[in-house]
Amino acid sequence: MAEIRLHNLAHSYSGTPTGAADYAIREMNHVWEQGGAYALLGPSGCGKSTLLNIISGLLSPSHGEVQFDGKVVNTLPPELRNIAQVFQFPVVYDTMTVFDNLAFPLRNQGMNEAKILTKVNEIAEVLELHPLLHKRARNLTADEKQKVSMGRGLVRDDVSAILFDEPLTVIDPHLKWKLRRKLKQIHEQFNITMVYVTHDQLEASTFADKIAVMYGGQIVQFGTPRELFERPSHTFVGYFIGSPGMNLIDVLPYAGGVRFNNTLLPLSAALNRRLAELPGAKLKIGIRPEFVHIWDGPNEDALCGEVVHVEDLGTYKILTLKLDGQLLKVRLQEDQPVPQQQVYLSFPAQWLMLYADDFLVEAQALEVQL
Repeated sequence: MAEIRLHNLAHSYSGTPTGAADYAIREMNHVWEQGGAYALLGPSGCGKSTLLNIISGLLSPSHGEVQFDGKVVNTLPPELRNIAQVFQFPVVYDTMTVFDNLAFPLRNQGMNEAKILTKVNEIAEVLELHPLLHKRARNLTADEKQKVSMGRGLVRDDVSAILFDEPLTVIDPHLKWKLRRKLKQIHEQFNITMVYVTHDQLEASTFADKIAVMYGGQIVQFGTPRELFERPSHTFVGYFIGSPGMNLIDVLPYAGGVRFNNTLLPLSAALNRRLAELPGAKLKIGIRPEFVHIWDGPNEDALCGEVVHVEDLGTYKILTLKLDGQLLKVRLQEDQPVPQQQVYLSFPAQWLMLYADDFLVEAQALEVQL
């Protein structure tokens, strides 16, 4: 297992990049600690696979360093980095049996057959491949082939890290949850550094201890699933994490807070001091649908909105409402009464986020500086 450190790393597919838009990976510094289970989460085209291929050595970065346990590995080919990589689509040797596919990397290391048998049986048990061990890979389903491909990456216990590039794409939906749990079990059992690339927030949250969210070639937040949900540090994280995502409204500063149209939202003294230091910034407020407070009736602290639509999803309901020309989503619990026509709501200060140029404005840190 290894600590993987990215130092001033950037990559462009253009031979002569002239600006940030020409970079698939914008300059970044990041650390994957030894033995951690991590997810790299983001939409298609954000740079996830590019970053993974740079770590594994399939791609050389335009500049910056990849370090394994403090050693720069930029010039090392993939086979010398001691990395196992599982790709989006299964890579197996069709003419070999499942057993021989799993044993292949171990035989390349010169491991004796008795130990190979033990290791292959161990991984076959975890991935439930025992009934298939003597079957040729060409006769397997796509699901089974991907399990073999994953098993071949997991069978080695000497790897620096295992990189998964959207490995469950071809897996039937009812098996995805089971395989995610299997991967988590393997991580807990063997303490291997794992980086799991996905565009699915559920996959990321159920597998990883910490998630790096990528957007536009940058890691815009790195934290636990709870941190990403409760305190998104970038508007994209707020929008991308959660179902539905965070409500985001463009606002303008006013004395004591911010406003949109005729609605005034007071802010704390610390945030107001911070606002004064950000002239010209594009401001937004954000609040999760789960955290909007719905009142039973009129209240001096409440804003009045109009009910537009209600979606009943069984265990909860999604209320769409219009507030001073802005559409908002609110998540109601199953037993919570559904407002009719008019709705009275407020934004608890604890959950109301302020963003400047898409990044979270942190009041607490400012208080320390003052």
